[in-house]
Formats: sequence, structure tokens, C-alpha cells
Amino acid sequence: MLGLFTFVFLNIIKMKLVFATNNKNKLKEVRAMLPNFEVVGLAEIGITEDIEETAKTLEGNAAIKANYVTKKLGLDCFADDTGLEVEALNNAPGVYSARYSGEHHNSEANMQKLLSELQNKTNRNAQFRTAVVLNLNSKQYVFEGICKGEILKEKKGNEGFGYDPIFKPDGFNSSFAEMSMKEKSEISHRGKAIQNLITFLKNY
Repeated sequence: MLGLFTFVFLNIIKMKLVFATNNKNKLKEVRAMLPNFEVVGLAEIGITEDIEETAKTLEGNAAIKANYVTKKLGLDCFADDTGLEVEALNNAPGVYSARYSGEHHNSEANMQKLLSELQNKTNRNAQFRTAVVLNLNSKQYVFEGICKGEILKEKKGNEGFGYDPIFKPDGFNSSFAEMSMKEKSEISHRGKAIQNLITFLKNY
């Protein structure tokens, strides 16, 4: 197996990291968080098929994607899964966030369903949680990032993706969709999880 750091040291200029995703928005966001690495998505290593996420936890789904790449191509890589956990809905949609309104993964439909279910509820507390799983030199490591906030009553902003237009992080007056990518990355769940990954890699 070609270990991640063997690859990095042999190709010190490129410093590649395989990120097990075909989500272009997520790939763009993570690339901005890792400027010292060349982050490569699944399509760039020849994997275009959808990797079925069948686990009941975020950590489980992230592991499924990372393990798929490692077993198929023998590459070290990392993968993530993110869930929006809404307090008044017993932490739903959680692991089913991307397909909350159905298997079509329609962000607009997901937001409308969530807003409808919260219509008569005063408690709008929520948190985004991201789990990142790294396969490195035949070992697996898990990192987590959490961003607490609340669900707005209507969409605000045109940036970001997913539930960003209806999520306002604590301590801010703007939704994620009203923030620049840099602003969001500094406080977001995914940003925190990736930062934990970076700290680990630096000390590895």
C-alpha cells in the first residue's frame, strides 16, 4: 500500500490528500481549508460511482467512504459525513440530513420539510456535527467538529449549500449562506473537524 506520507515525501511539491467525495461544493470548501495540500476528489482518482451510505451514524458513513477507497485502490484517504441535529425534533434529521425529504438529495426540499416541521415550535436550537475519518498507514482515526446555532424561519443568503440558508450559528447575525467561504470555514462544524485533522497530521 502506498502510504499517505510516503506519497507526500516522494511528491513534496504536490502534497496530495485523497478526499472521498464527489460533492463539488464540499470539495471546494475543504480545499480552501487545506491550502498546503492538493486535495483530490473521487472523480480525479477514477471513482465516479456513488458510495452507498448505509450506516446509522455519521462516523459510520464516513468510514464506509474512506474504506471503499482504501480497499479499492490501496490509498490512504479521508472522508466526512455531516448531520444537522435539531433539538425540538429529537436531533433529526441527523445522519439522514442529505436525504431528509427523500433519496433524491434535494436541498430545497429538505429545507422546506424542516421549516414545515418547526412551524409551530418555539425551540429552534440546532447544531451541525461533522465526523471525519482518516485511513492512514493501515490505521483509522476519527475527528469531530460541532457548530451550535438555530434554525431561521426563512432562508437568508445565497452562498454555501445544503441547509446553510436557514442555519444561523450562535454569536452571529448572519446565516451560513450570508457568509463568505472563509468566514464560514473559521467557525463551521466541518472547519473545526478539518482543523482537528490538520493538527493531527502536523503532529503525526
